[in-house]
Amino acid sequence: MEYFLQQLINGVTLGSIYGLIAIGYTMVYGIIGMINFAHGDIFMVGAFLALIMVVAFGVTAAMPIALLILVLLGILVVAMALTSVWGWTVERLAYRPLRGSFRLAPLITAIGMSITLQNFVQLSQGARNKPVQPLISGGFTLMGGDGSDGTFVVQLSYLQILIIVLTTVLMIGFTLLINKTSLGRAQRACEQDRKMASLIGVNVDRTISLTFVMGAALAAVAGLMFLLYYGVIDFYIGFLAGVKAFTAAVLGGIGSLPGAMLGGLLIGLIETFWSGYFSVEYKDVAAFSILAIVLIFLPEGLLGKPEVEKV
Repeated sequence: MEYFLQQLINGVTLGSIYGLIAIGYTMVYGIIGMINFAHGDIFMVGAFLALIMVVAFGVTAAMPIALLILVLLGILVVAMALTSVWGWTVERLAYRPLRGSFRLAPLITAIGMSITLQNFVQLSQGARNKPVQPLISGGFTLMGGDGSDGTFVVQLSYLQILIIVLTTVLMIGFTLLINKTSLGRAQRACEQDRKMASLIGVNVDRTISLTFVMGAALAAVAGLMFLLYYGVIDFYIGFLAGVKAFTAAVLGGIGSLPGAMLGGLLIGLIETFWSGYFSVEYKDVAAFSILAIVLIFLPEGLLGKPEVEKV
């Protein structure tokens, strides 16, 4: 029971990171019907920007806790802003000119942008792993005492609490933004019919650009959380995390924000439990197998809506 509970905590934490990245995929697809395969590398760029600022500001665990939280919050805000600029630039240069082209052209461009971002970071930051010392330590012991009697200790770290709470807050905030604000109404209008939305006064180009910006900002949050949680990054993490997050978006229902978060949690739980109880080498096989099984019976995903063909 103790081991199961610990794996559950670890799975929810990992799934929260996947969910944040998956929201970017599902937002872009929901509006323009295109899979932004460079989104995972935007997440990687956000992680590297956070690492650069952590090193530049000399952030260490020895700093007073209040100052550490303030500095990390500042790093998060700056990383979100800079990564949003990257997201806007990618949309403006690579995707907008091809928006009216045949459907395969933006897909090829997305893959090209992914490779471009990977190689740019590899050349500018080097190909070696970039470690960082743990900045947030400590937590709560839920079960097992201190482990001195040989029992398994179940721990919930402060960092895990931070990741889960921050993900929940952002999920609620973005859901309210899409359902209650004028920008959200414009996004939903573009999702239904971009041409009609433009005829009633919606600035389609600006709405799509802001969607890329919002997705990139969430990817930056996920990048900082990934850096703090695992303590090491490299130029290739964007591809791996991007594929997992895209899988989560499809599993939950591409185009659905709650579905993206649910898919992220499920992928994180599947990976963690499979690694804990079976062979870690086959955790990806297990995740994609579950995806295939779900899509056989629910082609639109768990919370996705079936597409209605317009006549």
